[in-house]
Amino acid sequence: MTAIAITGKKLTIQEVNAVAYNLAQVNLLDQETKAGMTTTQEWLSQAIQKQDTVFYGINTGFGSHANETIDPNQAGQLSRNVILADVAGVGKPLPEEIVRAMMVIRANTIAGGPSGIRPVVVETLIEMLNKGVTPYVPEKGSLGASGDLVPLAAIAVVATCDADGGGYSGKAWYGGELMPGEKAMRKAGIPRLKLIAKEGNSLINGTAFMTAVGCLAIEQCEKLIRHAEIATALSLEAMLAASAAYHPALHKASNQAGQILVAQNIRTLFQGSRLIDSTQRVQDAYSLRCVPQVMGPVRDTVAFARGYIKRTLNAGIDNPLIFESDEEEPFVCLSGGNFHGQGLAFMMDFLSIAISEVANISDRRSFALLTPALNHGLPSMLIPANGLNTGLMVAQYVGAALVSDNKTLAHPDSVDSIPTSADQEDHVSMGANGARHLWEILENVTNVIAVEFLCAAQAIDLREDGPRRLGKGSKIAHAMIRKGVDIYDRDKEMSPDINSLAELIKSEAILEAIDKAGVLH
Repeated sequence: MTAIAITGKKLTIQEVNAVAYNLAQVNLLDQETKAGMTTTQEWLSQAIQKQDTVFYGINTGFGSHANETIDPNQAGQLSRNVILADVAGVGKPLPEEIVRAMMVIRANTIAGGPSGIRPVVVETLIEMLNKGVTPYVPEKGSLGASGDLVPLAAIAVVATCDADGGGYSGKAWYGGELMPGEKAMRKAGIPRLKLIAKEGNSLINGTAFMTAVGCLAIEQCEKLIRHAEIATALSLEAMLAASAAYHPALHKASNQAGQILVAQNIRTLFQGSRLIDSTQRVQDAYSLRCVPQVMGPVRDTVAFARGYIKRTLNAGIDNPLIFESDEEEPFVCLSGGNFHGQGLAFMMDFLSIAISEVANISDRRSFALLTPALNHGLPSMLIPANGLNTGLMVAQYVGAALVSDNKTLAHPDSVDSIPTSADQEDHVSMGANGARHLWEILENVTNVIAVEFLCAAQAIDLREDGPRRLGKGSKIAHAMIRKGVDIYDRDKEMSPDINSLAELIKSEAILEAIDKAGVLH
């Protein structure tokens, strides 16, 4: 991917992922973007020097201290202080890819002009990304309301300094080593910022953590759905399922785009199969028959969330914001609540609930494959020698445990709120908790699909001439599974194989191979 432009207007989810995972370079600001930022920043500097207007968080305190005015000459110290006061996170560090995504998102949302701060603030974040300075950000502490204050402060404290050039700098990774933030910045040759009015607040008063997880999760969800479609096709063939439930006329009648696409993909994957319809069954259990009706809405939900998150990437999320005015002054400074993360909290919960169902129905298919009363002639627990060998029984135990874990994790955080800041911030979104839970759910779903791959591949190998009778897409997937995981003829440890299949899913190698065959959409 070519270098990414930060303008506040055009950043995409794909670009965020490229910065997060592929270390894509980010261009310094163009002249138009710099000019827009400079115009609002210079107006704001002049306005606060007049001392005739109160601007929240610029010449006043924050939160419950909003009615206390600040001397304009202390505005820079106020900017630094609000960062220090918000360095309060706890827990394990966030993965570096999430931190990098947060940094490029925050750079973009304050580059659009309304924040009223200097271009150098954005360019410092860009330099940190390009030179590999990744702040240590504790995972817990954000309410997802006045932005993701706590995690963003852990980034801002590395990027900024006290008026004398020193002061607390947090921690950051540089060159593969965790060190004090000041040392990382010095080694990278990036000056830490001495802040002026509003800049501290703008660095932390945004929804970058929730948005970052959303960007990374959206693409993971889309790829997990495609892997789940492949796993479904393998299981359908292993179970000698009836194809009638996937007839295009049936799904066209639903008027649901996601359902139609899921049915089409699975139908194409098992096209040419000599296992499908090889018995005289009228219909199958829901976990085989109703996959399009379950996973179609998952696709639709992910698409809805993608649109919301895409718009958020290029939004003005700060408080206050500065806009052109028709009054005597050329600009007006408006205090509001664009930092409130309720919408993103909904998106985190919607994605958690939807993608959890992908694992839920996958686990039902694994269970059926292992159960003689349900698997249409396969050996119990998919092992030829029963009694002496337990077979793949406990692989499904693991899947069941993860599915149950998801039921707890997917409980909506967005319905919760705890008043803070002496009731000035009396309703909060808790979307950051939802983002953490979604991230954990994605890992669980990956492993549940890995278990189905394990069971379905084993079941196919136990069918007479099974691999040769597979459909065109299923055959590719089965061959790739067998490159790393052997058939079980006796009991052995399963964790390495489940982990191997989870890594295969994350590598996207199966998707790439099937895409070359023109199977999935």
